[in-house]
Amino acid sequence: MRAVQVPQAGGQLELVEREIPEPQAGWVRVKVEACGVCHSDSLVKDGHWPGIQYPRVPGHEVIGLVDAVGEGVKPWKTGQRVGVGWHGGNCGYCDHCRRGEFFACEVALLTTGISFDGGYAEYLVAPAEALARVPDELSAVDGAPLMCAGVTTFNALRNSGARGGDVVAVLGIGGLGHLGVQFAAKMGFETVGIARGRDKEAFAKKLGVHHYLDSESQNVAAELEKLGGARVILSTVTSGKAVNAVLGGLGINGKLILVGNPDQPVESTGRLLIGGRRSISGWPSGSPIDSQDTLAFCALTGIRPMTEVYPLERAPEGYERMMSGKARFRVVITTGL
Repeated sequence: MRAVQVPQAGGQLELVEREIPEPQAGWVRVKVEACGVCHSDSLVKDGHWPGIQYPRVPGHEVIGLVDAVGEGVKPWKTGQRVGVGWHGGNCGYCDHCRRGEFFACEVALLTTGISFDGGYAEYLVAPAEALARVPDELSAVDGAPLMCAGVTTFNALRNSGARGGDVVAVLGIGGLGHLGVQFAAKMGFETVGIARGRDKEAFAKKLGVHHYLDSESQNVAAELEKLGGARVILSTVTSGKAVNAVLGGLGINGKLILVGNPDQPVESTGRLLIGGRRSISGWPSGSPIDSQDTLAFCALTGIRPMTEVYPLERAPEGYERMMSGKARFRVVITTGL
């Protein structure tokens, strides 16, 4: 099979030929149709994740078909459409797992494309518990980014405590944010899109926002206060300055949820948080069933990512396009299988 691997920490992505892997007991082989390119793939390329064994194939936004199953695998069968996301497995018996906090597993936490080879390849093997069912209504290209960017924003919003009709703002309308505003609108929130420049307003309205705020020409916090204050601000950006500028727009019991990693500390006065019972929190991706719920919700509501598609042999070019920040809005690699 063909695969694109990182030979060592800091190395360049390279196209190689490998033997097609065989699934061990409890694992499944997936014939990859599409794999999204995520900024977190840089953890593999640059060697920023401790303990990675190289060479390693990145990629944790995978859509494909079950090609073979290892001994004891249930309920997956060959030919089923499946996705494999960031969460690649957990022990199931540590205290965190027993509480359903699978992302915090202390014994056997696996991450696709980091703990084992990911989706920049024609085939991969993954634990059976890492799989999510893919609806027929979603193409492989549309489904791939939903396995990370999609589940992250969907899961953060549905666990935010916001109710239908609440004011929910999404800071940033890029790779994460263009999905976040779609989810917020389809969940029935009064959706506010926040980005830089008036030129993005028409696009934001097309995605479903009810209000658009230009952070370059408007005081975003003051404008949110005019709407009664935000019940939730979902921050998808990496600018700590931009995050700090919106904190004053949180309403009573408002919550800022970080899904983008800011480049500087998020700062707030104690009075703002205490006086209005406001809070600042973060949200990681989700478990495979969360990914499955995300895919089903998108199939039901018509939510789709905007993508730029590259064939597997051009994966290095696609990766650089993603890292440049110029992609609109998610890069997806296809295998042609």
